[in-house]
Amino acid sequence: MHSAPTSRSGGGIVSVLAVAGIVGSLMQTLVVPLIGELPRLLDADAADTSWVITVTLLVGAVATPVVGKLGDLYGKRRMMLACAVPLIAGSVVCALAGSLIPMIAGRGLQGLGVGMIPLGVSALRDLLPPQRVGPAIALMSSSMGIGGALGLPISAAVAEYADWRMLFWGSAVLSVLVAVLIWLLVPATPAHGRGRLDAAGAVGLGIALVCLLLGVSKGADWGWGSGTTLGLLGAAVVVLLLWGLWELRVRDPLVDLRTTARPQVLLTNVASVLVGFAMYAQSLVVMQILQLPEATGYGLGQSMLAAGLWLAPSGLMMMAVSSLGARLSAARGPRTSLFVGALIIALGYGAAFGLMGWSWGLMVASSVGNIGVGLAYGAMPALIMSAVPQSETASANSFNTLMRSIGTSVSAAVVGVILSQMTVTMGGHALPSESGFRTALLVGCGVALVAALVTLALPKPRHATAPAPSPAATTVTSDAARNERPRPPAALSSSALSSPAASAPASPPPPAPASPAEPPATQVWPPAPVRIGHEELGPWRDAFRPPAPAWNDRAEDEPAHPASPRSEVAELRAENNTLREENAELRTANDELRAENDELRKELDVLMQGLSAWVQNLAGRTG
Repeated sequence: MHSAPTSRSGGGIVSVLAVAGIVGSLMQTLVVPLIGELPRLLDADAADTSWVITVTLLVGAVATPVVGKLGDLYGKRRMMLACAVPLIAGSVVCALAGSLIPMIAGRGLQGLGVGMIPLGVSALRDLLPPQRVGPAIALMSSSMGIGGALGLPISAAVAEYADWRMLFWGSAVLSVLVAVLIWLLVPATPAHGRGRLDAAGAVGLGIALVCLLLGVSKGADWGWGSGTTLGLLGAAVVVLLLWGLWELRVRDPLVDLRTTARPQVLLTNVASVLVGFAMYAQSLVVMQILQLPEATGYGLGQSMLAAGLWLAPSGLMMMAVSSLGARLSAARGPRTSLFVGALIIALGYGAAFGLMGWSWGLMVASSVGNIGVGLAYGAMPALIMSAVPQSETASANSFNTLMRSIGTSVSAAVVGVILSQMTVTMGGHALPSESGFRTALLVGCGVALVAALVTLALPKPRHATAPAPSPAATTVTSDAARNERPRPPAALSSSALSSPAASAPASPPPPAPASPAEPPATQVWPPAPVRIGHEELGPWRDAFRPPAPAWNDRAEDEPAHPASPRSEVAELRAENNTLREENAELRTANDELRAENDELRKELDVLMQGLSAWVQNLAGRTG
């Protein structure tokens, strides 16, 4: 049941949660421009400084399902505020760090704040009316791509023209701003979950994820055939099996595997892994092609800042298509949005394959791919929440976010293996070859197509269809139903009971006039109502359609009392007036949504024009 806030604007809630998603995703690309400088800045080896990125991935992967479960138990707003604390503390620790250990500790604290993103997506179900949940989910899901796309050029500009510590001071200020906005503008969300946190399950899942992601992310450095890598991957498999057995037996599991095994949830998570793989593989390939020297014959010789600016419009495209994805999901269902998104990602790979020789071509290809990512990311939470009870929305969304993270980690490993095996030597250095990049693009395109095929296997919503009866049959069944309507027995007086006529046998009734033959018992009209959609949809089945009229909310077990025609007419008039009022309210809400959408489009048009002019000016200077 949705409890839309009345004192606070729904648009303000969505805006605050979208900003939280941008800040959370910004933390993941914050230190990418500093990778080459970290060994000098922290006085450490390059292999050790790579943990500055790896530790955020590991901590975020472990914390996300735990934070999601706590959000179901204690309220999503409370846990979002709790996630903001390590974000602020981690940013301050990194800003003050002068060596490797404090930097890794600070980045680990920032990883704890990643759980804020799926919590915000789940909170939309509690805070908004059903007709606004779909567009809000699409907008917030696209905001995560914007944070990743804009974080790279902003971080590169700060690292190049200012002190690198300003990156972390800026992230601390943004984290404080997000916490204040959540505190002031986001209402408290109810705690739908019951029970307590499964501490043993959290520890087991954490050990399994650390072993898996550590082996995948460090396999290229340690060697895929080394004992350390194989041992970690083997340990991950064993611990995951033991963890699954524990979760099936414990009373309050961290992740309800029975719910996760439902076809809609399971296949959506599989598609999430594949879409995460395809998204990250394209960004890895395009970024390297942009920065490789032109002497290679296929590199474009762009600086880190210029490359980030070329890719910035692709992140904005995710927000630009969020309203389109919401409309598509409302009209055709989120399953269609996910399928179309996967196909568009594959189309983006095809464009990159043919436009590798131009910076603007890679910008167009990345924009096309991110349009598909925006559609897919907006549909995934809707598919997940439509198949789980409201008491498990946060944990289910957190698990889905974890699946995306696993997809990106596997993508980095696979692309790294391809590019490291297919190289050319220039100036004594081994560089990825053009054929290696093309192979990686083909692999990413294939994965996107597999994601589309997985989407086709998702359960289709069932629609109740019944053949239209003929007028004669309708008349017959209506008369039969009218004759079979139960009538209250007439009260008998005491004098009637004592009279002889009452005790005399009743005379046979006169023969009834001939009537048309009644239909068989199996042809009852009207037919029994058929439940539309997946059998486990729960309250989410009304997320993408207007609320049902009040007359449809009568309890099925309500006794049917005879009513006079006048009372029935009065009831119908009252119901008609109620429906008119609800229709007027829906029209007003629709007009407000259209006005907000028009304003957002205008702002995006201005921003895109400014960015386009900036990129062209910068390209002219660097070229």
